[in-house]
Amino acid sequence: MAGDSGVFGTAFIEGINLKTLVIVSHPDIEKSNTQQFLKASAATLSQVAWHHLDVNLPFDVPAEQHAIQAADRIVFQFPLYWYMAPASLHQWLTEVWLKQFVYDAHGGLLRGKSLGLVVSFSQPEAAYQLGGKVGFSLSQFLTPYVALAEKTSLDLLAPLTISQFANQTDMAHQQLLVRYQQYLTLVHPDDPDEQAQWYIDRLQANPETSILADQLAAQTDEIDRLRLTLHELKAGESE
Repeated sequence: MAGDSGVFGTAFIEGINLKTLVIVSHPDIEKSNTQQFLKASAATLSQVAWHHLDVNLPFDVPAEQHAIQAADRIVFQFPLYWYMAPASLHQWLTEVWLKQFVYDAHGGLLRGKSLGLVVSFSQPEAAYQLGGKVGFSLSQFLTPYVALAEKTSLDLLAPLTISQFANQTDMAHQQLLVRYQQYLTLVHPDDPDEQAQWYIDRLQANPETSILADQLAAQTDEIDRLRLTLHELKAGESE
């Protein structure tokens, strides 16, 4: 792959061979603070390949398809322009996601892979709801990707949305960095147990914070025991 595609490595902290291909559609990425932040956030993740479509035209279709086949997770990352993705993503899907490659007469051919969506927009989250300024939910605008995932047998993740990045605080940016890295590397990004282990792994990787990691791990184990006890109590009540 050319440009910013990167090279897939092995999972370096999670212990999971989850290879993620980030497909970025943005016509003027150098001027986008959001995309530059996300690119820097993914730079340390050896199992993540960043691929900017707009600088890889015309597409090398066999190479693009090879990258898709090599990935376990595909992430479409784009700003919402006039309630849709920029043109390069549509062009890439049209030229690369061909019949007999992503689906055939028997169904989807990408089974076992997952599809994520990282979508940024300049209006507040509240605008994208019934009665809001836009008047439609973000889920409604992203419906075509639900159909695409269904057609190709991809497991669709809940989208990671970024609202008004330029207006966010430093703390919000730090939280976004964590959410984004987890979205790219965790099998189930919204699972509390996987999120807790993600923090533990990173703390253990730093000698100065390894004690905190042990304490967090102990607390996580205690929470698991409490969950089990609660489950057993509820089971006893139903007998």
